[in-house]
Amino acid sequence: MREILGMRRRLRFRRKARTARLEAAVSFAVAWGWPVLPGASPRVPRGAVPVPSGAACSCPDPDCVVPGAHPYDPELLAATTDERMIRWWWTRRPDAPVLLATGGGAPCAVSLPAVAGARALVALDAMGIRLGPVVATSTRWSILVAPYDLERLGELLYAKDSVPSSLRFHGEGGYLVLPPSVTGTGQVRWERAPLAGSARPWLPDVEAVVDALVEAGTSAPGGGSRLAY
Repeated sequence: MREILGMRRRLRFRRKARTARLEAAVSFAVAWGWPVLPGASPRVPRGAVPVPSGAACSCPDPDCVVPGAHPYDPELLAATTDERMIRWWWTRRPDAPVLLATGGGAPCAVSLPAVAGARALVALDAMGIRLGPVVATSTRWSILVAPYDLERLGELLYAKDSVPSSLRFHGEGGYLVLPPSVTGTGQVRWERAPLAGSARPWLPDVEAVVDALVEAGTSAPGGGSRLAY
């Protein structure tokens, strides 16, 4: 009897998680105008809930270093805000992570290792910098910012004495995994969630946050060089 009850709980948990991913994808696309697409899924043993850390990827690469955290099928260019397409994708692949195609008119992001990310948020709060949503995984934190182009970003970084290699910039042609996705490294969550009821989340300019991010990445243990998602 315990085994049957445990199986029912796992099935309810899985159905709830699948519904949450679909609803999130539709909300991002329709309410906020963020183009999304399903990512590659982490391959896990049948019935495993939650997804175990270090799960393999559903893509053909047996050595994939970012399982479930990248585009696969469809490719990144297919990202859309069309609700019918999104519902069709997640009906076929309900476990797929939700990927945001960054740049253009969509949000961009700057990400850094989790330890450095926590330091950066403390510094930005102390400076009185208003932040928008912040996405967190067990290894990296990503601060969503207003769209920027490579020319402007290059000017900002050129003015720095050095930029830690652990910083990653998600701009035009890039992507970011959004909550409530699950990847090979575990759950993706909001460290700073969008304000409830907001028509579209407010985003800071990249120039407002880059100084604190560079400083936090430089001062993190080991230079904050871990690049895993």
